[in-house]
Amino acid sequence: MPETSSAPGAVPRVFAVLRALADAPAEGGRVTELARTVGLTQGTVHRLLQSLVAEGMVEQDARSKLYRLSVDFFALAARAGSQGDLRSLCRPSLLRLCGSLGDTIFLLVRSGFDAVCLDRSEGPFPIRSFSGDIGGRVALGVGQGALAILAFLPEAEREEVIRFNLARVREYGVYDEVYLRTEIERVRQSGYAGRNTGLLEGMAGAAVPICDREGRAVAALSVGTIADRLNPERLPAVVALLQREAALIGPKINPFDATLRRPLQQLAALKS
Repeated sequence: MPETSSAPGAVPRVFAVLRALADAPAEGGRVTELARTVGLTQGTVHRLLQSLVAEGMVEQDARSKLYRLSVDFFALAARAGSQGDLRSLCRPSLLRLCGSLGDTIFLLVRSGFDAVCLDRSEGPFPIRSFSGDIGGRVALGVGQGALAILAFLPEAEREEVIRFNLARVREYGVYDEVYLRTEIERVRQSGYAGRNTGLLEGMAGAAVPICDREGRAVAALSVGTIADRLNPERLPAVVALLQREAALIGPKINPFDATLRRPLQQLAALKS
């Protein structure tokens, strides 16, 4: 009896084909290659592909005959991205950290060459920060949170940001390229940013990156406080709490979350 897309076990096979297409080259994959990847016969894979084409999830190039995921597939995933935005996902972590540490906690998210303050939970001590209030932005590399994000970007992206932002960070008076690269390497080695530069007198901070499932830094959790409260004895415990929360958040990040692409627009939508 020939196999059909509604036969028992068809659903796992459909998803196997979808995953194979996701890993295929940008121009698409051939039936023979996809069958080899998923371990099914060419006839079975062809029938599954035709079912996916009929549902609009896969398309076939008329000339090359290669199959690839369709625009409708990505549109469906993008619609799912409207659920569970990063700010809502991180809010419980900010509240836990603020309650545990008694200091102000910031959530920074990358926006091109900048980091944007997406949320903050206020502690009892009056502080100053580079990003300021929610919606404030700062160049990647300036301040602990923005430095933590920059340090854990993929190398090619990191180099482009450094090249573009170097003139901007020099405006703060203590940065040059050697210093910035030294700080980035320090953060990469230790896993956090926590060096007091003295740029904000009397203030101190520490930050850890929030990495998505691909290991890419998309945001940072940062604590800002008065310098006396972040001495060398207390710093390791603060960093450990930040890292624990970041590790909980990372696997839950929706890669289609619009906040990751347009944080300022998302904040504006929340205020309207």
